[in-house]
Amino acid sequence: MFTTLRSLLDWSEVWALLMPFAALYLQRRQPPALKPVIWYAVLAFAINLGIDLNIPFKNYYPSWLQSNNPLYNVHSITRFVCFSIYFVRLPEMKYKGMVRLLSNLSFVFLLVNFTFFEKFYNYNSFSSNLFTAEAFVLLVYCMLYYLSELQDDDRNLFRTPHFWVVTGLSIYVVTNFFVFLFYEPMIELDVELALNIWNLHNISFIVFCLFIAKAFYGAPRYQLAG
Repeated sequence: MFTTLRSLLDWSEVWALLMPFAALYLQRRQPPALKPVIWYAVLAFAINLGIDLNIPFKNYYPSWLQSNNPLYNVHSITRFVCFSIYFVRLPEMKYKGMVRLLSNLSFVFLLVNFTFFEKFYNYNSFSSNLFTAEAFVLLVYCMLYYLSELQDDDRNLFRTPHFWVVTGLSIYVVTNFFVFLFYEPMIELDVELALNIWNLHNISFIVFCLFIAKAFYGAPRYQLAG
């Protein structure tokens, strides 16, 4: 039983994304503002499939992908780019200039970090600096979205698909900020503990995908109501 649950959690970064895909299949008409989220779901599925297949088929991968840590870094950058575009395109967002500024500063940080402080192809661990910075900036985006919505008293916040996307993203980044921050020290201290803590990430990713699925499924009805 425990082994089955562990396997489900280990592969959750792949199968959890099937929930948004199912919602997209049922509701194919989506508002243009959700397109970056759709791109993220597709790209995340491909990257995460590569990550999880790395373990049983490691020997078939090129030498520079013998570890799945670089793919985790690619996923982090992909998520950040897609959601930066998403928040800039959000009609409700009133702080788009702030989002653009933070996006530009983040890419400067990315260049500096991988030039002077960390290796992108680190085979022992993914980049804690990258993941922690990504979680922090995405959380700021989410807070700016909520501030924008609080200034509009006429809209029913819970009916918008964007509320569900942003709330799911908020849960994910808040849950994982300290996981990302301390993951490398945890690996050095106790590998088994680090692997168990990563299950917290997997559970929050499932919740994140559920919220995205909810947004996709309800988006066409929101458009009709609007």
